[in-house]
Amino acid sequence: MADINPPKKNRLATFIVLAMVLGIGLGFTLNKIYIEVENAKLQEIEVKLEATQHALHAADSNAIPRLTAEKEALTKNRSEVLQARDKKVEPFALLPDIFLRLIKMIVAPLVLCTLVVGVAKLGDITSVGRIGGKTLLWFISASLLSLLLGLLLVNIFEPGIAMKLPLPDTDETVITRNGFTLRDFLYHTFPSSVIDAMAKNEILQIVVFAVFFGIATAAVGEQGKVVITFFDAAGHVILKVTNYVMNFAPLAVFGAMTAVIAKQGLSVLKTYSIFMSEFYFGLALLWTLLILAGLLIIGKRVLRLVKRIKEPVLLAFSTSSSEAAFPKTMEELEKFGCKSKIVSFVLPLGYSFNLDGSMMYMTFASLFIAQSYGIHLPLGTQLSMLLVLMVTSKGIAGVPRASLVVIAGTLATFDIPEAGLALLLGIDPLLDMGRSATNVIGNSIATAVVSKWENALENEEPDPA
Repeated sequence: MADINPPKKNRLATFIVLAMVLGIGLGFTLNKIYIEVENAKLQEIEVKLEATQHALHAADSNAIPRLTAEKEALTKNRSEVLQARDKKVEPFALLPDIFLRLIKMIVAPLVLCTLVVGVAKLGDITSVGRIGGKTLLWFISASLLSLLLGLLLVNIFEPGIAMKLPLPDTDETVITRNGFTLRDFLYHTFPSSVIDAMAKNEILQIVVFAVFFGIATAAVGEQGKVVITFFDAAGHVILKVTNYVMNFAPLAVFGAMTAVIAKQGLSVLKTYSIFMSEFYFGLALLWTLLILAGLLIIGKRVLRLVKRIKEPVLLAFSTSSSEAAFPKTMEELEKFGCKSKIVSFVLPLGYSFNLDGSMMYMTFASLFIAQSYGIHLPLGTQLSMLLVLMVTSKGIAGVPRASLVVIAGTLATFDIPEAGLALLLGIDPLLDMGRSATNVIGNSIATAVVSKWENALENEEPDPA
C-alpha cells in the first residue's frame, strides 16, 4: 500500500533535524529570559520542600501538624508556579499536541483497513495462524531480549545508587496505579465495541477485531472481494491523508523541543547525564543486537532497511511517539520489498506486542527507582518483575508517558515507592525519544524477518532520483 508517486526528493528528515536544532536554541533562550522567574521560584520551593520532608521524618508529634501544613502550602505553591510556567510556553506545546492528535486521527482507521486487507489476502485461518505464530515467536524473543538487557545493564551500572533517597510517605503518588490483574488484561485485549476501540485508539482491540473480520471476509469467497477492494482503497486514501499531515511534522518537532528545553533547561541534560548516557548506551546495544539478528536471517539487506527507515525513526525520536511514525514506516517497508499482506499483518501487531525500547526502559527504570531508595531486590524478585512487565506491557499505547503507567503498577506490585517516578518525570520526554525510535527499529526488522520466513521479501524499490 506504498505511495505510488513518491516525491523526487524528500527533505522532511532535513527539516525535522533543523526544527530540533532551532527548538533547542529558542528553548534555551526562553529558559534564560522569558521564564527565568518561574524557574527560580520552583528551585526555591523544591529546596524548602526537601528540607520540610527531612524535618518531618525527625519531628516529634507536636511539630508534625505545623510541618505538614507547611508541606501542603509549598506543594500548592509549586503547582501554581508550574501552571504559570506552562501557560507561558503553551503556544509551543500546542504544536506537537495538535500534530499528535492528527496522527491519532489516522492510526486507528489505517490499522483497521490494512490489517483487514492483510488477513483477508492471507486466505484461510491456517495461513493466519502460521504467520501469526512466526510473528509472535519473534515478538516474544525480542521482548525478552529487551527486558533482560535492561535488567543486566541496570545491575551493572547501578545508576540509582548515588541518589541515596529516604523512603517517602506512603501517600505520595505521581502516576495513577495500573495494578496487574488477568481480568483487566483480558478486558483490555478483547473489545466490546470496535467503534469504542477506534474512538479510544485501543490498537490491540482493533487488531483483534480486524483479524476476525479479515478471516471472515476471506471465508465468504467472491462476496468478500468487494469488502477487500473497499478497505484497500480506503487504506490508500488514509495514506494520502498521512502525507498531508506529515508536512506539519517539523513544526511539531520545533514546538516540542522548545517547550521541553524552555521548562527544563539544558541543565536537565547535565543533572541526569549519567543515567541518560547509560540508558542510551543500552538502546544502542539493543539496536546492534536487533540488527545482528536481522543480519542472520535477511543478510546484508537489513542495513539497507535501517537506512530506508531513518525518516520514521527520526520522526518517532523527535515527537516521542511510535504512533507518529506508523504510516511512514508502513510505506517504507513496502518499498523495501515486504509484501503488503505481511506488512499489514505484522506491523499493527508490533505496536501492541513488540515495543522493544519501551520494554527495556521498564526494567531499567523500575530497578533504578528501587536502587535510589536503597531497596535490594534479589535476582528471583527481579526475574518475577520481568515476567510481570512482559505481560502487563502488551497493548500499551505507543504514545508519550504510556510506559510510566505500567511502571507505576509494577512498583506497587513489588512494594517500591511509586513517588520514585518523580525522579524520571523531568527527563522522561528525553528518554521517551530514544525508546520510541527503538520501537520503530524493532518493528521494522520484525516485519522484514517474517517476510523472509514466508518467502515474501521481494526486490527493493529504487530510491527516487
